[in-house]
Amino acid sequence: MITAEHWIEALGLDEHVEGGYFRRTFLADHRPRISTPAGDRYTMTSIHYLLTRGSPVGHWHLNQSDILHFHHHGEAITYHLLYPDGRYHTAVLGQEPHRGQLLTLAVPGGVWKASHLTQGDHGLISEAVAPGFDYADMALGQAAHLLESFPDQAELIRRYCRPAPPGFSE
Repeated sequence: MITAEHWIEALGLDEHVEGGYFRRTFLADHRPRISTPAGDRYTMTSIHYLLTRGSPVGHWHLNQSDILHFHHHGEAITYHLLYPDGRYHTAVLGQEPHRGQLLTLAVPGGVWKASHLTQGDHGLISEAVAPGFDYADMALGQAAHLLESFPDQAELIRRYCRPAPPGFSE
C-alpha cells in the first residue's frame, strides 16, 4: 500500500508554510521572465503538494497568480474558495468524477483558498502556477482580516486559518 511517507520520501517533499508538504517540480527559467505589478516573474512554475492525516489542512492563503490543481493519488481534497466579490465556492479534487469530484481545479489569482484532506492517509496533487509562484505574491490568511472581508464565512475562516504562534496578536 502506498502511504504518505512513501510520497514524502520518493518525491523529496518538505513541509509547506500553508500546511502539508511540497517540492518544486518545474521553473520556466528557459524563457524570458514576464513583468507583473510586483516585479518580473517566471512564466510558470509547478509543485507537487501532499496533504496527510498528520497535516490535513492547507491553511487560508491568497496567491496573485492563477493556479491549476491536478489530483494524482490518494483521497479527495476539499477546497474552499473566497472570491473578492464575497462569493464562496467549494470544490472537491479527487479521482471519482461520478461523485462530483474534479480531476483538475482552476483557481484564479486573487481568490482566498483553503483545503483539507477529506479522509484517509493522504491526497497527492500537483499545481501549475502562471505567472510563476513567488512568495512576494502570496499572503497567509489572518483571521481578523478575513473576517472583516467575509463575515458570513466566520466558521470556515476560523477553522482553516493557521494558528497564530504563542504570544502573537493581530
